[in-house]
Amino acid sequence: MALRPSNKRNPNFNMSSLTDIIFLLLIFFMLTSNFVTPNGVDLVLPSSNSQALVAQEPITVAINNEEVYKINEEEVAFEQLEPQLQELVSTKEDPTIVLYMDKSIAVEKAIEVMNIAKNLQVKMILATTPLEDD
Repeated sequence: MALRPSNKRNPNFNMSSLTDIIFLLLIFFMLTSNFVTPNGVDLVLPSSNSQALVAQEPITVAINNEEVYKINEEEVAFEQLEPQLQELVSTKEDPTIVLYMDKSIAVEKAIEVMNIAKNLQVKMILATTPLEDD
């Protein structure tokens, strides 16, 4: 009489539990990630604890860490910055320029843009992120 074990093990691997875990992780990371970037330009803004000023329909000027200038999301060479700003300022009633500048950029670049705003006699606001309380 031959004795055989009554329970045979199935050598196949069941993937359904593993796919459930992968989908749960995917959903978790999708829900916890941040999808919003300011102005479509990846900038690390300097911090400040001053009161936020809000301008009516501001003209945005952005300088990223590669010193690329953008006016209202459109890339512009530095030489064309003043003429294009002058054209935009002439169409607004009370123009305000908001400067978004990566904090790794030299201050001289911000001062150059501020001098352009001064020449155009336009108010300028430097965009910052709020300081975090420890």
